[in-house]
Amino acid sequence: MYNSLVVSSSPHIKDKNTVSKIMQKVAISLLPASIFGIYRFGVKAALIIAICILSSCIFDYLCIKLFKRTTSIYDFSAVVTGLLLALNLPPAVPLWMPVAGSFIAIVLVKQLFGGLGQNFMNPALAARVILLISWPTHMTNWVNPASPDSMSSATPLAFVGNSDFAKLTSFARPAYRDLFIGNISGCIGEISAAALLTGAAYLVLSGVISLHIPLSFIGSFAIMIWLFGGDTIFKGDVLYHVLAGGLVLGAFFMATDYSTSPVTHKGKIIMGIGCGILTALIRLYSPYPEGVSFAIIFMNTLVPLIDRYCIPSSFGGAKKNVRRS
Repeated sequence: MYNSLVVSSSPHIKDKNTVSKIMQKVAISLLPASIFGIYRFGVKAALIIAICILSSCIFDYLCIKLFKRTTSIYDFSAVVTGLLLALNLPPAVPLWMPVAGSFIAIVLVKQLFGGLGQNFMNPALAARVILLISWPTHMTNWVNPASPDSMSSATPLAFVGNSDFAKLTSFARPAYRDLFIGNISGCIGEISAAALLTGAAYLVLSGVISLHIPLSFIGSFAIMIWLFGGDTIFKGDVLYHVLAGGLVLGAFFMATDYSTSPVTHKGKIIMGIGCGILTALIRLYSPYPEGVSFAIIFMNTLVPLIDRYCIPSSFGGAKKNVRRS
């Protein structure tokens, strides 16, 4: 009789999804943006992607062996980190920079803080920000997709800093169609909103992510741009700002990272709104034309605080003490 009950710790609800399966789905969702980036920027882009993935896996394997951790290189987390890092790099960077970025992402941000699930910020974004601050010339050296052998300093966000942005015609700045398809300069994986949204749809339909963070992120960003992004209030070009830069890539693929995002729906919405507001403020009022990476990393550091005040009380939990006279 005493052996009829089995007592175990939570969680008691099991799911067929594993870390490996989830990471594989994320990698698959990034394939459209990766393939399009290679198509637009050529062999150099493919080489950067390959180096990022390979070096990330090597650093992850060495750290697992060095720290004698039970996690495995076969969980595909290093593959996803390397792929995300590559998609956040310009196609003209020297080939040593993907290796340096992988070292920062895997060793400094992920493994030194305890490994998978213990990092307090997104490893790929942290690596991108450190590379940008350390080597700004390389990280802002853009390639003209129409001619990958030539350089172009004009990305869509470069026009945002123009005081006469609202007066520029479609001939002077990229058209909405080019922004959506990806006929623009930029990082390897952020230029095509169409490719990114295709991968994002796969993530949502497969249940890997919810829309709480992406919609609140893009929605709050759009409102801020509409209010303050034009010559006068309520005159901001929302569509241009949403399609330009890394907003779609950040909102769907990096702000939704399990380890660095809140666990409750309310918390996810708070994080998304914070990311959107910060991104808009950085784009409009700072020297940096793009603020997605900085905004997400800042909100990553607030996730423990957000979770603390958004976690619901346990069922049957203790009630507040009431003083009786």
